[in-house]
Amino acid sequence: MASRRDVVLYLALAAIWGTAFPATEAALEGFRPVALAAVRFDLAALVLLAVAAASGRSLIPRGRGDWTPILVGGLFNIGLHHALLFAGQQYVTSAVASTLLGLVPVLTPVVTSVFRPDESISARGVVGVVLGFVGVVLIANPSGGHLLSDIGVWFVLGAAVAWVVGAVFTDENDAGLPGLSLQAWMLAVGALGLDIATFVVPGQGFAATTPTTTSLAWVGYLAVVPGAAGFLIYFRLLHRLGPIEMGLIEYVIPPFAAIFGWFVLGEGLTPTTGGGFLAILGGFLLVKWPRVVGGVRGYVDGRAGGNSESSNAD
Repeated sequence: MASRRDVVLYLALAAIWGTAFPATEAALEGFRPVALAAVRFDLAALVLLAVAAASGRSLIPRGRGDWTPILVGGLFNIGLHHALLFAGQQYVTSAVASTLLGLVPVLTPVVTSVFRPDESISARGVVGVVLGFVGVVLIANPSGGHLLSDIGVWFVLGAAVAWVVGAVFTDENDAGLPGLSLQAWMLAVGALGLDIATFVVPGQGFAATTPTTTSLAWVGYLAVVPGAAGFLIYFRLLHRLGPIEMGLIEYVIPPFAAIFGWFVLGEGLTPTTGGGFLAILGGFLLVKWPRVVGGVRGYVDGRAGGNSESSNAD
């Protein structure tokens, strides 16, 4: 069960990753997409490794319990996901990409039920997931003209699948390394994969970059905040809450992305965006309904108990 600290971290992560979309758009003025992702995670991995070393934590992976989450999380959640996502964004708009990534919470319960049957989602929760996806579509407002015929769509769908695979199969229960060290190595493995991708994906090499002072500043932000800090929080919450709960974060990110884009880049907020916010809120209430009801009852019972004690004291 999620604690208050988990809830705060969850919302903080959604806000942090929400800022990454407009920040990436600003950083792309001087970088090719895959090269940007590679630099971002190269720096993020160095930051986390340095912090882990400075804090005296062990940094040497030992055995399958350490290497399995490092390789699965690094290759799928960091490397393959971002390589496919940024390759796809050469062909589709960010609105279409963010909508397709909204399939992550839809796919995650399906894959989880097959490989981790101890975790499940109720029928009410399924309705909430679908309602949340509608909210993502309303916020992103993609043009559906030639959607499925676009090769970029298939790249982004591949990115969504890679994320789900990483989330479901990244299991830290048998790990011996401290969490910080484990996540630092995940970022390092993913960064290495992205470095290789810059040589494989046409037009995405470092030679094609023309960084400006502003784009470099945004890269630094992306590396430290959404990169190092964001993925440290993500993998810790994934270990505590499981893949289904963490898949739902794809529905919490778009409102923060829209607000940050409006505040920093002057992007518009439309009535459709507001409708998307409400749909996502409604979807979350359905998914979390038992906890919402329990929380309200606990609050009401606590207030009633407090009033009773106050009356007795009088």
